[in-house]
This record gives sequence, C-alpha cells and structure tokens, in this order.
Amino acid sequence: MERSLELANMSRVREFVLLGLSTRPDVREALFAIFLMLYLLTLLENTLIIYLICSHSELHKPMYFFLGNLSCLEMCYVSVTMPSLLVGLWAGPYHIPFTACMTQLFFFVSLICTECTLLASMAYDRYVAICQPLHYPLLMRPQVCLALALASWLGGFLVSVVKTTCIASLSYCGPNALNQFFCDVSPLLNLSCTHVALTELVDFISAIIIFCGTLLISLASYSAIGVAVFHMPSATVRRKAFSTCASHLVVVGIFYSAALFIYCRPSRIKSMDLNKVLSVIYTVVTPICNPIIYCLRNKEVHAVLRRSIHLP
Repeated sequence: MERSLELANMSRVREFVLLGLSTRPDVREALFAIFLMLYLLTLLENTLIIYLICSHSELHKPMYFFLGNLSCLEMCYVSVTMPSLLVGLWAGPYHIPFTACMTQLFFFVSLICTECTLLASMAYDRYVAICQPLHYPLLMRPQVCLALALASWLGGFLVSVVKTTCIASLSYCGPNALNQFFCDVSPLLNLSCTHVALTELVDFISAIIIFCGTLLISLASYSAIGVAVFHMPSATVRRKAFSTCASHLVVVGIFYSAALFIYCRPSRIKSMDLNKVLSVIYTVVTPICNPIIYCLRNKEVHAVLRRSIHLP
C-alpha cells in the first residue's frame, strides 16, 4: 500500500512550468528579438569556424582540432537551452513534459561538463606549445588529441547519466513551477518532495571534480605559460603571448565564475533571478564570445577566411 502511494506521488507531476526570464509582454518581445539574434549569430560563428578548420589543411593542428570540438559543442549547447528560452519569451511560461525536462537536463549537464574538460585540454595544449615546444609534436600527436577529445565527450555523458538518473528518480509532488528558462539542477532539487541528500552529494562531488579539477588544470597551465613568457627576451613576443592568454582567461573566468557560483554548493539554493542572470552568462554570452576570442581574432584564421571569401 505504501509502495502504491509512493508511486502515485511520483506520478503527480507530469510536467514542469518554466517561468522564463520575464513575465512582462513588452519586455519579452524585446528580449525575444535579442536572444534570437544572438542564437543565430552563435550558430553562424561556430558553423563558419568548423567549416574553415575542416576545409583548410593549414588549420589541421591540435589547437584548431580542439577549437573545432569546442565550436561543435557550443552549437549543441545553445541548441539545448535557447529553444525553451525563446518559446518562453514568445508565448509566456513554457509547459515542458517531465521526460523532455529530464532529457534537456541530461544534455545540458553532459555538455557543460564536456566544455570544462575541453577548456582544460586547450589550456594544456597551449602549455605544451609554449613551455615544451621541442616535445610538442610527440605530446600533442593526433592520437593524444583524439583521446583527450573523446575523454571530454564521454566523461561529460557519463557524469550526466549519474546526475540525471539521481534527479529523475526523485519524487515531485508539486508545485511544478521552475523559476528558470530551462531544466536546471538546483531548481529541480528545490521542487522535490523527498529526501535529496544523496542527490545533493552526487551533484556536489561531481561539481568539485569536473569544475574545480578542470579549473585548476587551466589555471596551472596558464600560470606556467605566464612564467615562461615573462622570461622571453623579446618584449613584442611577450606582449603578444600575454594578450592571447589574457583573452582566454577572461572567457574561462566568466564561464567558471558563473558556473561555480551555482553548482559548487552542497545544499539546495533558491531559484532567484540572480541565478537566471548567471545562467544567461554561461549559456548565451560565453558561446557567442568563445569563437571571437579563440578563433576569429586569430591571424591564421583571418588569412584563411579572407581567402575563402576571395578578399585580398
């Protein structure tokens, strides 16, 4: 009898209501136009980068291999969260079925974990290129690059399987309104009517391992690069290298700061408007900035792009 009641409780919530960014119609219309433009621009930027890297042999290098993976990830990333954001802005609160919500959560978690690992791999690639240039062909040979990329993608999916399974197995008895524009971990934990200590522990440990672990790798790599560049004799080379590292660190810093603020907490957090603003930063701002920072400012990519569109 108790088992039947438990199953009944678990089936009460068949859908969630995503409240979105704003409930004011006039504000929603303006935001819809802005975010639709940003979404299309992000897809265009990353599609262009993937095309250039795949179609030009001079870009068949480890750095661009990782950038191509990152661009592919960014396209998937924004395509997971932006449609529900746009639907919410167009039509108001969005009713999403339970299964669709968990599917969105699975892909979101897997992609954000994959991005963290890819960023760490890219930082390591730059560390080897600048600090151990003689060993670069061996340490970053194609097999190693492929292994790092596959580990990033598979690791993200495995972490997401565990986290999503834990969250989907919880009971949701109502209410079912999520103060967010997509199905996110903390708002879902807030709505659960059962004990969530184990799920919170899994979420916290995975956040520490993925976010903090990859952040430490990135910071260690760029710190070593900074020390190496500081000892370079040419002031011009130093300025160029520091400029590149600073640009990369800005994007990494924005992404990790927003993500760590939300996810590296051992207890449930309330779905405040601040969380939605921070979510916009790492789901919308960083995907549109990454191609500009990492690729479109690059002279090699510039030269290839100019040749592709037949500019002198």
